[in-house]
Amino acid sequence: MSRNHVQAVKPRPLRRAPSSAARVRRLRWSGLCSLFLVLIAPVTAGEHPHVLVLYGYDRLLPAIVRMNAGLRETISPEVQISTEFLDYPRFSGESYARTVTRFLVAKYAAQPPDLIIAGGENALTFLLAKRAELFPRAGVVHMATRKYSLDLLPALPADVVGIPVEYDFSRTIELALRLHPRADRLVLVTGATPYDRSWETRLREEAPRFAGRVKVEFLAGLPTATVLKRLGELGTDAIIFSPGYFQDGTGKTFIPLKAAIGMVEAATAPFYAPSDTAIGIGIVGGYTPSFVAMGREAGLEANALLAGVAPQDLKLPKVMPTTLKLDWRQILRWGIAQHAIPDDAEIYFRAPTFLDAHRKEAISAAVVFLLQSGLIGWLLIERRRRQQAEQAEQQQRFELVHASRLAVAGELTASIAHEINQPLGAILNNADAAELILDSGPASDHTRREALRAILADIRHDDLRASEVIRRLRGLLAKHQVERQVFDLREATTDAVHLLRIEARRRRIEFILRVTPTPATMVGDRIQIQQVVIILLINAMDAIGDLPDDRRQVVISIEERLKRFLLSVRDRGCGIASEHPRQMFDSFFSTKHAGMGLGLSIAQTLVNAHKGRIWAEPTPDEGALFHVELPAIGAPGK
Repeated sequence: MSRNHVQAVKPRPLRRAPSSAARVRRLRWSGLCSLFLVLIAPVTAGEHPHVLVLYGYDRLLPAIVRMNAGLRETISPEVQISTEFLDYPRFSGESYARTVTRFLVAKYAAQPPDLIIAGGENALTFLLAKRAELFPRAGVVHMATRKYSLDLLPALPADVVGIPVEYDFSRTIELALRLHPRADRLVLVTGATPYDRSWETRLREEAPRFAGRVKVEFLAGLPTATVLKRLGELGTDAIIFSPGYFQDGTGKTFIPLKAAIGMVEAATAPFYAPSDTAIGIGIVGGYTPSFVAMGREAGLEANALLAGVAPQDLKLPKVMPTTLKLDWRQILRWGIAQHAIPDDAEIYFRAPTFLDAHRKEAISAAVVFLLQSGLIGWLLIERRRRQQAEQAEQQQRFELVHASRLAVAGELTASIAHEINQPLGAILNNADAAELILDSGPASDHTRREALRAILADIRHDDLRASEVIRRLRGLLAKHQVERQVFDLREATTDAVHLLRIEARRRRIEFILRVTPTPATMVGDRIQIQQVVIILLINAMDAIGDLPDDRRQVVISIEERLKRFLLSVRDRGCGIASEHPRQMFDSFFSTKHAGMGLGLSIAQTLVNAHKGRIWAEPTPDEGALFHVELPAIGAPGK
């Protein structure tokens, strides 16, 4: 694929055309084998073929996730698949291998696998070592096994087949040196497990070919902190190459991709890697095989073997193909010359330009834009004017709401002063009593201490009373922006009732509070809801201020109804005239001689802002009943 080819932001799986007519025939033969397996399995075996997939590493390793996805794309749907993981390098050693062997034999004793797929060379070496104890009659298909590792093993049995993988380190490093001609250092990073050491051995074998062009530096089996510190000190005239590692020099284990992410974040030089799972984490790229393609190939081989094809008749490539994959964002970051990029490179994360993807549409859109530009400009101006008007309205509403709270505080000045003077007077009296005790005569020290302790407790209690009154008053008077937070409607209502209780006692009015036994949790502005309650309570007290004592009661209740809370305030006043219900919430409408007619209008505005509703209704006997309905958390519209 040309470097000018534009790809979507998300990397796509590797796609490659058949390299020869033989390749096409092999794929067709595998497909026919899959169909044959589906047709004959119920007849010959009476049950679905069983395939055990054994991965050598953790199930969350990105390479395994991709291989497993590719495998399940191609393997016959009639095949029953079981999957196991050896979790290398967290678990290893002969004792662990014997334990896993016993476990697998016992687990699959009733249904031994017809075929085993080994994912990774650790799984393959385990199977080769324990095959006689496991399932000796089951053939083996290996995938993601390095050719370098296979060359170190004895000749494989005839029924153990697969396509090796070749990670072309030298080709990737050669490319990096060509793309960064000013680089004078090559830093190679590997880990501490035997698998990681095999990467190091391979790199040390290939490093001499670059020694005359750059200074080669190995960071092998070191603590991660040391590696990250060194990578952060390199500067830009260096090249970093690493496959990641499973374990660092301190014995801490990693998923190689996670280790690579940490190195990329710390590095100050361009980073290259041989795995396609690393594309997108910040590496420039590299020549990599496709793990999805490995899984697909293993699925095709499994289909053929289960259909009866002899292992020696499988026409398998000598090695999985590799493709150059590069991250366009890193090309731009490191200033790589585009003409130096090979034509067959797959470029990821390069967004197509609008003209490239939609040339005809772009021309049509340009014409339409020119015709509509005047209209769009006018609409933008109107939209701006509307936003300014809405902002002005919101500011005026905010000022009006705050002015309403100040007016309420003005009405309550005498009551608030009395509420604060009570605990202050009590504190003074207790202080005088303490002074008298200190000046007293022959009383024992113990008696005096106990008396002083009781006085201090009274002073503390009265101080808290005064502080609570001031806290509620400050909350009411504070000029704050609207804050949508979770709060308890019961607590907000109780605070409002306590704030007005001394005024109610002054007017010889009784508040009766009835709330739900469970929290009434909602989202909104606590102060604004308290303001609504205060407005309704003051209106109720005004309505019964001149009535006999037996009618001087205000009942406040809260109940829950279908994810809505219903707050009700009921008085026993003169009621609501038949011609007033529709006008009560209008601005400047009032039945009081000194009223401005803004209280209920403000209350309605605040309730509407909380996606609720407020209304009034006459009671069957006498008085008025106001309802405020507010949504609970999770209610529609929230």
